[in-house]
Amino acid sequence: MKAIVFEKQGGPEVLQYREVAEPEVRTGEVLVKVHACALNHLDLWVRSGLPGVPIPLPHIPGSDVAGVVAKIGPNVSNVKVGQKVVLAPGVTCGKCAACLAGNDNYCPQFSNLGYLIDGGCAEFVRCPEVNCFPYTENLSFEEAAAVPLVFQTAWHMLITRAQMQPGEEVLVLGAGSGVGSAAIQSAKLFGCRVIATGGNDAKLAKARELGADEVINHKTQKIKDEVRRLTAKRGVGVVFEHVGTATWEDSVASLARGGRLVTCGATTGYDAKIDLRFLFTRQLSILGSYMGTKSEFATVLKLVAAGRLKPVIDRVFPLAECAAAHAYLESGEQFGKVVLKVD
Repeated sequence: MKAIVFEKQGGPEVLQYREVAEPEVRTGEVLVKVHACALNHLDLWVRSGLPGVPIPLPHIPGSDVAGVVAKIGPNVSNVKVGQKVVLAPGVTCGKCAACLAGNDNYCPQFSNLGYLIDGGCAEFVRCPEVNCFPYTENLSFEEAAAVPLVFQTAWHMLITRAQMQPGEEVLVLGAGSGVGSAAIQSAKLFGCRVIATGGNDAKLAKARELGADEVINHKTQKIKDEVRRLTAKRGVGVVFEHVGTATWEDSVASLARGGRLVTCGATTGYDAKIDLRFLFTRQLSILGSYMGTKSEFATVLKLVAAGRLKPVIDRVFPLAECAAAHAYLESGEQFGKVVLKVD
């Protein structure tokens, strides 16, 4: 099969489009013919290298996959050859206490497709049967691939971790990112007042189209000052953070008393600091969040199928142009998802 492979870590130039062996399915696994694979910042980090994370080389990236089941292994009973599927990105052991309790994103062996195991930037990808979810027929393959990681992550952050309540005020950092665009929609689904940040007027206009009530240009405005102005100095109940050190101080300062900051990433750096006096006197909560559960993914897919949540695609590249797609995502110019189309 044709695939995107890198044998050493570095810039987009290390990505090769070449022939590799087709994966062999094992017990409980399926082989999916990939029609589309969406990119995430995780792909950039895996390619460039993460401190202390030994990525197996050579490696095929790609976590977000939509396609058709091509083969099934022994003991596969719920999935059939020819079935259209969207894949849950998280691969777990299925046996530990966390998995059995339905908290599969707490599994000690948790990995994403394309992270510590080969992913979907290829003509075929192997995955466990339990990762196959019914295809949402109102979407193209490209749109379906744009759903899994960002909507599952945003839902777990806002609803499960931050316990977002209907009508709350929510600050969404980085509206132009895939997870940011998913967070705006998820918060609006609960009737929240959403304040979104972006780096230019075009992104802010698109954030409003998605439902953001107020917008802040983080390049020309001070986030915490604008939040205080927009909330009559109260601050917001929830901050949706994934940017890292560049916005951390403003994010914490934007919280109302009893507010919750939930974070899933550190794109601009991880060495954040906090004044503990501010933390305890204002009774704030700082929450980490990682991916989401398969049950949450099922919920998200139902909302997508009903048209309540919609994937946002910025550009579609052919699989062979994956290096250009990585460079484009790295530039930060996109609004929404960058997707690879696999013929």
